Amino acid sequence: MYEPIRAKSVHSTTAGPTDFPHRSREEELDIQLAGHLAALLSVTDELRALTPSPGLDTASERLAEQVTRLRAGRTPARVPAADAAPDARTDALHRRAHTLAGRALVVAASRADTAAAILSAERMDAHAAALAGRELTPR
Repeated sequence: MYEPIRAKSVHSTTAGPTDFPHRSREEELDIQLAGHLAALLSVTDELRALTPSPGLDTASERLAEQVTRLRAGRTPARVPAADAAPDARTDALHRRAHTLAGRALVVAASRADTAAAILSAERMDAHAAALAGRELTPR
């Protein structure tokens, strides 16, 4: 009923040399954490453009430092701060930033990166406070 397999499988399950590079778990987590923090930086820069504040300025600089550290010195792309009137997007941006900070916190905790975990938790608190209608002072 079934024909026997005559060719070698293309999905090798044996450990041996391969023709594509593999990354360690730590390298994968670094890449993932840098991506989450870079996305959070982008949203933070957009919030800075809509509602400038010293707290957001400090947060964006700290986020940029962490992304640069995780990317081996490569600086992240930044949105220039500009004066703009706040609009209805502000709440949506705070919700998005809160979600991204939560994702970054999970990955930072997974790779035991205390600095990134603390920064992510602080940003979650700040965005939750902004959604609740009050602003926390920057640390």
